[in-house]
Amino acid sequence: MPTALPERNARDTVVTLDRREGPYGEVVLRRRGQDFEIIANGCFLMDTADGRSERLLIQAALDELDRTGGADGQPSVLIGGLGVGFSLAYAVAEPRWGRIAIVERETAIIDWHRTGPLGAFSGGALEDERVVVLHTDLLEHLAAADGERYDALCLDIDNGPDWTVTDGNAPLYGADGLAVLWHRLRPGGVLAVWSAQPSPAFDEALRAAGFSDVASHEIPVSRGVPDVVHLARRPH
Repeated sequence: MPTALPERNARDTVVTLDRREGPYGEVVLRRRGQDFEIIANGCFLMDTADGRSERLLIQAALDELDRTGGADGQPSVLIGGLGVGFSLAYAVAEPRWGRIAIVERETAIIDWHRTGPLGAFSGGALEDERVVVLHTDLLEHLAAADGERYDALCLDIDNGPDWTVTDGNAPLYGADGLAVLWHRLRPGGVLAVWSAQPSPAFDEALRAAGFSDVASHEIPVSRGVPDVVHLARRPH
């Protein structure tokens, strides 16, 4: 049964809709007023209040592919992870994308989209014929020796390179992790990484790893520092 905090007003009311323990810890779905929130191991991950930066994650990668001629035909994209569904729904709404792989390690989050309230935000995108759901950890998927290459990697599994949800994700943003990402991109492919705050150090790490056209796109938010999409390209 949902567990509700004491009611104050519609904006402040918080209701826990689901709480699950899994191999990666606790994941919680809450409703705050009219919005839904995902909390992972006590850390706020994302909510449905806005979504502009999650959509920009996808659009910026496609724009960069168009600008540089980084893909022939319909480019493929890997999105990690599913979250509240804004990025996936935006990708599915764009007919120029070909194969769309979505990596999500949390069974609960997939369930909340298939049969729960988050389906209203992903809009049935999981059923699109271009979409392949990869129910696994992103780092494990990327490290697979026989893994396929993509034209774009759009990553949103943490609050940013400097603010990981789990300690095990930190290597993804270092030299070894960036080398893995490099090899999972086709030549000319684009890497886009969502962050809740700017990270100049991550931009420098991308350049040191051999990526070109490194840029940060900022999205103003109602309070605090802007959200950021870090963008980089594997040269041809």
